[in-house]
Amino acid sequence: MTHVIDDAAQDKIADFEMKLMDIDSEHLGIPDAEYHSIVRMPSGEFSRICKDLSTIGDTVVISVTKEGVKFSTAGDIGTANIVLRQNTTVDKPEDAIVIEMNEPVSLSFALRYMNSFTKATPLSETVTISLSSELPVVVEYKVAEMGYIRYYLAPKIEEEEDTNP
Repeated sequence: MTHVIDDAAQDKIADFEMKLMDIDSEHLGIPDAEYHSIVRMPSGEFSRICKDLSTIGDTVVISVTKEGVKFSTAGDIGTANIVLRQNTTVDKPEDAIVIEMNEPVSLSFALRYMNSFTKATPLSETVTISLSSELPVVVEYKVAEMGYIRYYLAPKIEEEEDTNP
């Protein structure tokens, strides 16, 4: 595949040729699912929370209850908990925190991946986080009128310690 970029203003032409890769892997289908809890919040707030928590630990626990959504972590230097309550009475709709909960959910995720997902923050003012105990989390950014970017991440599974002698 060849790409030619012509910049007439600077009298510059860039020519890139890349070999395409034929990757032989199975297609991962994403089934439609009903999620137990859905949180819509400002994307900047979600980005800040993930960044702040990553200074303390490497895993975020996202818990949705009737009280709100809690982001927590624990590390060698301490613990951190951030609780957001539903808030739809703000002046701007993009600043609202909307929580739809059919049943409580509490799942753990690697913060390094969540921080990678937040790189899409400049594309959308809001982020939707869909959680269900048996499914990967979906972090979705709506991109203007063009569509959306969705990231899927499986929860971390804590291994139980073997208590047999």
